[in-house]
Amino acid sequence: MALLRILAGVFFLFAALAFAADVTRAANGAAFTMTSLAAHWKAFAPQMITTAQKFATWGNKYPFIWDGIIWRVLLLPAWFLLGAVGLMFAHLGRRQRRVNIFIN
Repeated sequence: MALLRILAGVFFLFAALAFAADVTRAANGAAFTMTSLAAHWKAFAPQMITTAQKFATWGNKYPFIWDGIIWRVLLLPAWFLLGAVGLMFAHLGRRQRRVNIFIN
């Protein structure tokens, strides 16, 4: 469970960095635009995105999986997706309360 909380912190950190990148670009005079996770992925690892597409479509047998589902999710803002994954890990890694039930 501690590993999930650590992963949640890492995803929250990356979400904050992605949001800060969008805000600082707007503060420098550009229009405020939210960068998608796909744009960040293309900037950092362009070959990896084509490999992921080939893997997700099982050799172009099922292109609707990439085009219809995965690509639409990747077009959401990066800070939103990373924050959502962080929330999921934080929820899964939360500490459970113990409830002691005494029967007399």
